[in-house]
Amino acid sequence: MSTERMPNPAVLIPEAMEALMAVNKAVAGAGLDGKLLALSHLRASQINGCAPCVVGGVHQAQRHGVTADQVHTVAAWRETPWFSEEERAALALTEAVTRLADRADPVPDQVWDLAAKHFDQKELAALLLNIAITNAFNRLNVPTRQQAGQW
Repeated sequence: MSTERMPNPAVLIPEAMEALMAVNKAVAGAGLDGKLLALSHLRASQINGCAPCVVGGVHQAQRHGVTADQVHTVAAWRETPWFSEEERAALALTEAVTRLADRADPVPDQVWDLAAKHFDQKELAALLLNIAITNAFNRLNVPTRQQAGQW
């Protein structure tokens, strides 16, 4: 296990943390099911290898009623029966948006159209902001080697 290189940058600049938390609060209040937000956060954090956010994502998911089967298999959601079509659409969008550099068409129409079938524009906005803020936290935690369980 590696050691923390420095405190989380957003902790060192409290105004930045306040702004990030304000985005989180706005997303949570936008009307999208907390379960979907939690699954999206957990999946993006798994992709990015952010241990503190994976741990936090598991706790968030449990608070919002995500089943144990879902928590344990979210990384393999395509191969399991435990996710609704809406959850699958959110997870596919989360993966595409998190992996923007992995393909020439980062968010293919098929992924976007499926998400747009299940979510209205405000819900899509909340989901996209959730993915973005999760990726922001991941990109602060991973390079500074933040440790799980310290938050």
